[in-house]
Amino acid sequence: MRSVRKTFRSAGPQMLPALDNVDLDIKTGERVVICGPSGSGKSTLLRCVNALESPDSGEVRVWGVDITKLQGRRLYAARATTGMVFQHFELYPHLSALENITLAPRRILRQSRDEAGARALDLLGQMGLSEYADRYPDQLSGGQRQRVAIARALAMDPRIMLFDEATSALDPEMVREVLDVMRELAAAGMTMLIVTHEMGFAREVGDTVVFMDAGRIVEMGKGSEVLVNPREERTRLFLDRVLAH
Repeated sequence: MRSVRKTFRSAGPQMLPALDNVDLDIKTGERVVICGPSGSGKSTLLRCVNALESPDSGEVRVWGVDITKLQGRRLYAARATTGMVFQHFELYPHLSALENITLAPRRILRQSRDEAGARALDLLGQMGLSEYADRYPDQLSGGQRQRVAIARALAMDPRIMLFDEATSALDPEMVREVLDVMRELAAAGMTMLIVTHEMGFAREVGDTVVFMDAGRIVEMGKGSEVLVNPREERTRLFLDRVLAH
């Protein structure tokens, strides 16, 4: 990301900066954890990486291609290299777990029903959900639904995985099962960009930790530095409040 800016209109005429001149580099295989208060621009940053949001200015290059310049099929092809897991699962309620996972591979990658189904069953097995293939989202726990959502993203064979507070909507006892799946992806070398308030997980998994506030990157570095001994006072105040809970 180079000089990326994005603003949204508030309730009045004022334009609020969601991203304010953001520069960020992510290497292949790197796990980058983004933390910060609500409204700091974390989710908007993720959504710019896979072109769900278009920045007002600046460049977002994925594998050397500025995706802000793409349209039509070229945009869809670029977006397909990036998997995203949302806070509230975003599963189709009228489709089974298996159907949620096979929908995009069949429609976008033009896989056959058998090919997509075999891959989906394999992914459900990896998520510990083999016996839940025919269940609908409302028949699954929050943790199970989020694991289905991860399997759905992985079914597109992405080169980058984006996690937007993937555990924040879960009951505490379900958080660990989702974090365990994310740990396995990290250990396998997947390039990951993770928005989370799970500071222990961030320190364990993140090669790089980014702290954001008011649309800007305030501090960035190794997790052992940013989360244990932050340089910036704003980072320290945030961590004190989060760790106090």
